[in-house]
Amino acid sequence: MLPGRAREIIILRVGYQAGSEYEFGQHTRLGREAGLTDEEIAALADAGTGRWADDEAALVSLVDELCADDQVSEPTWKRLSERWSDAELLELLVLAGFYRLVSGVLNSVGVALEPGTPGWPPGAPDRRRAPREGRE
Repeated sequence: MLPGRAREIIILRVGYQAGSEYEFGQHTRLGREAGLTDEEIAALADAGTGRWADDEAALVSLVDELCADDQVSEPTWKRLSERWSDAELLELLVLAGFYRLVSGVLNSVGVALEPGTPGWPPGAPDRRRAPREGRE
């Protein structure tokens, strides 16, 4: 099983890349519980990875590449394989893919944030998708 910190880095970045404020907000809480700081959570809602140690920057790159091209590049895969076993590498891919699916479902049915749930961090670009016509 992946460490909570790594898991939440992936989920938060997927939520952001997918424009799912609901997913990002829910996992902001869980990310804090896993040891992420508010500054680190905010960093997952912008384009930079320079704030991360190399093994964590590789997790951000994995998500960004999967969301952009549906494939992890060879350089990123090499960086990941220096830290993670083959079984863990597969788990990283499945985790990112699962939360990408969940984010798409949440966006498509228009799930709104519950009161008191954090949204995008202050200063982060709003990635929410516009609702489809005929749906509130």
